[in-house]
Amino acid sequence: MKNRAKRISDLALPRQQRNWDGRAAANFIAGGAGGALLLMAAVAGLGTEATRTAILLGLVLIGCGLTCVWFEIGRPWRALNVYRHFATSWMTREAVVAVAVFAAGGLAFLTVWPPLVFLTGLAGLAFLYSQARILAANKGIPAWRHPRSVPLMVATGLAEGAGFLACVASLSSPLAGVWVLAGLMALIAGRAFFWKSYLAGLTADGAPIAVLKVLSGMDSKLMLFGHVLPALAVMAALAEMPGRNGWVLSAGFMVVASGWFLKHALVLRAGFTQGLALLHVPVRGGGTAGPAAKPGWKIMPDAKAGY
Repeated sequence: MKNRAKRISDLALPRQQRNWDGRAAANFIAGGAGGALLLMAAVAGLGTEATRTAILLGLVLIGCGLTCVWFEIGRPWRALNVYRHFATSWMTREAVVAVAVFAAGGLAFLTVWPPLVFLTGLAGLAFLYSQARILAANKGIPAWRHPRSVPLMVATGLAEGAGFLACVASLSSPLAGVWVLAGLMALIAGRAFFWKSYLAGLTADGAPIAVLKVLSGMDSKLMLFGHVLPALAVMAALAEMPGRNGWVLSAGFMVVASGWFLKHALVLRAGFTQGLALLHVPVRGGGTAGPAAKPGWKIMPDAKAGY
């Protein structure tokens, strides 16, 4: 009887999702950074060759991400069916935007014509936003459906795009521009804010204990290697310390690597299901029903998330 009760209890607990694996995570990891890089290339005002390099890198990143998710599909040759649900599916919208990204991006790479570069940047931003909404549309995963996950995914994508742009600028020009560094610093601060806001929102609203354990456990590492150290490297570059471009390259690399670490953890390690919940514990025969139960969850007294 005890073993049977334990099995029933285990079924009620949140479980780590198994539908999306590393290939799906790679789409969010590479695709978001690529879309943001296209936007950064459009607004940074780099030279012709640096802009062309950034556009090519952005398209390669998006292409790698989409290829990974294509291989993740059980029947990849039915992938065209994704275009049938534009009115309701953010995955369809992502696929439609991807066509615009590669069409405009290909022409922008060949011509580096400013209007085409700007159009590519807008398409890259739309691609990044679509990806953020895809994650949030998974209502069965509390860590993904939280409303603060969308600004977090957009913020980390923009920071990664700026990080890649800083790397390109440090390798392709004698001195990375002040505006590139200022933008990178602002986006580092923005991502730190939205990360803390997301973590606080999950904690306040109630979430599976396993999710909070994963995300809280990585908080200090993410803040140190993803925000504090890159910000110090940017300040060193702005202060014209020796090896300026090396500081810029280091800052860009750390921002990108930490953003990919964040998205990998969010998709694969924090992707726990809802589990089961009861408005009240039933009783057999007469008597008073027991209190509400939500196994495996940290429930706050003022939680907004209902049973």
